[in-house]
Amino acid sequence: MKLETLQDLLIDELEDIYDAEQQLVVALPKMAKTATSPELKKSFEMHLEQTEGHVKRLEQVFKIFGEEPERKTCKAMKGLIAEGAEVIKEDADPEVKDAALISAAQRVEHYEMVAYGSARTYAEELGKTEAVELLEETLKEEKQTDSKLTKLAVTVINLKPSKN
Repeated sequence: MKLETLQDLLIDELEDIYDAEQQLVVALPKMAKTATSPELKKSFEMHLEQTEGHVKRLEQVFKIFGEEPERKTCKAMKGLIAEGAEVIKEDADPEVKDAALISAAQRVEHYEMVAYGSARTYAEELGKTEAVELLEETLKEEKQTDSKLTKLAVTVINLKPSKN
C-alpha cells in the first residue's frame, strides 16, 4: 500500500495495531499462566478481556473508514512478545519472574499507547469524531493498565523481601 494521504497512513497504522492486538490475545494467557502472584495473574486475565474488546473497537474504526479489517504484521509487537516469551522460559525465583513479566507487559503497554495516540491524532485531523472516540477509549484503557501494572509492581511484587 502506497502512503499518499493521512488516511492511507491511518489505515496502515490500524492494520499494524490490529495485528498487535491479535498477537496479544495469544500471548496474554501464557503470561497469566506463568505469573505466580494471584493479583498479577488476574491482571493479565482482565487485560485479555480488554484486548479482545480492543480488537472489536478497531474493527469498528475500520468500518468508519469504509475498510475491511486487515492485519499487517506488527514486527514491534512480535519482538516485544518474543522478549516476554524469554521471560516465561527463564529459570527464576517466582517473585523475580513476576517482576520481569510486569516489565515485559509494560513495554507492550507503552508501545500500544504510542500507536493508539498516533492513530487517534490522525483520525482527529481527518475529522472522524466517532473513530477518535473509539481510539481514545482504548488509549485510556492502555494507560490504566500501565498504571495498574506499576502499582502492582510497587505494592505487591517488588516489596517482597529478597532472599539475598
